[in-house]
Amino acid sequence: MVRQKDGVWWMAAIEPSEAPDSATATVRSARKARSTSKTVLCLPKGLVDPGEKALDAALREVREETGITAALVTKLADIKYVYVRSWGDGERVFKIVTFYLLRYESGRIDNISEDMRIEVARAKWVPLEEAPKLLAYRGEKQMAKQALEYLLSHSEV
Repeated sequence: MVRQKDGVWWMAAIEPSEAPDSATATVRSARKARSTSKTVLCLPKGLVDPGEKALDAALREVREETGITAALVTKLADIKYVYVRSWGDGERVFKIVTFYLLRYESGRIDNISEDMRIEVARAKWVPLEEAPKLLAYRGEKQMAKQALEYLLSHSEV
């Protein structure tokens, strides 16, 4: 999710919370990444609810995790990967994450419900140009680069 202010593109990023042991895998992996760096930044994301379309889930997750209402610019990509659960049954999981480029419509960053603080310590704006260096995960770094390239080549956005 991006917005332009004073000629600079900014991207919404989140810092995952330090969560109790019953937390989701995403938070656990973020906590693990945190042990090697001072702050983990990642993009808002989550599961698609039954009967929900991927885009609707993306818009909902951005609103829940950042406090921002956004609109679709374009689909950026699907990233596919396999990981082995480090908890429970240790099963291999095939995952597809769909990334959309969304543009700010309204709201105030980090204006999220107390319930979301279990997952999100804080949401903040980061300069899109710096996002590939700031984000913790390779696929998300790649999406930040693609978003910047798209915005630079589509001045109508």
